[in-house]
Amino acid sequence: MPEQNRQPVVTSESVRLGVLLAAVGGFVDVYTFMTRDGVFANAQTANVVLFGIDAAGGHWRSAAGYLPPLMAFVVGVFVAESLSSPAVSRIVRRPIRAVLVIEILVLFAVGFVPESVPNAVVTVSISFVAALQVTTFRVLVDQAFSTTMTTGNLRSFSQAIYHRLSDRDAAAGLRAVNFGSVIAGFLAGAVLGAFAVRGLGVGAAWIASGMLVVALALFLFDEWRGVPRVRR
Repeated sequence: MPEQNRQPVVTSESVRLGVLLAAVGGFVDVYTFMTRDGVFANAQTANVVLFGIDAAGGHWRSAAGYLPPLMAFVVGVFVAESLSSPAVSRIVRRPIRAVLVIEILVLFAVGFVPESVPNAVVTVSISFVAALQVTTFRVLVDQAFSTTMTTGNLRSFSQAIYHRLSDRDAAAGLRAVNFGSVIAGFLAGAVLGAFAVRGLGVGAAWIASGMLVVALALFLFDEWRGVPRVRR
């Protein structure tokens, strides 16, 4: 597709936006794990592994419980990518804002879903919006990163430290600080999520929704300041 027809992927000179989104990612992963029988809605790697374990043991009913979030994640990626197409962009003119608003509304609604409702209702909803987020927000300043999982960020953090120490590369030092901040944000979100679930139960999702409201405000502020973005 011609370059001029592609919608921008969010980067950000505002590392704080990336840190806040990572905190939401950590929070939501803990939320679904604690309230929905150990299912991860963000980290699909874990769901694939758990599916394999149950399948190997012949526990097909249990294994099937990991399929809905996996499928919802794929659908979410499709939707996020479609927002870049010219046909859709003529209707949804501000796709990044739309993604954040969808996340806010879904997580707010999830907070009203009692534990008696089948887990798939919640895990599918959250996996879908997690896919929207991870597909839309994937560049931190000038480096690829993730807001819903931490393995790749930890690799980039380690590489940056190595080059800072071995090559005395000041830019690598800054990248290490940025990725370290994102990793710390993810961990902080996970800790906050654990405390929130213990105190509020399923209503803890409202906290994650509120965090995304702040993220939307930060994005709008960065947009107002004219923070540059990198195109896909």
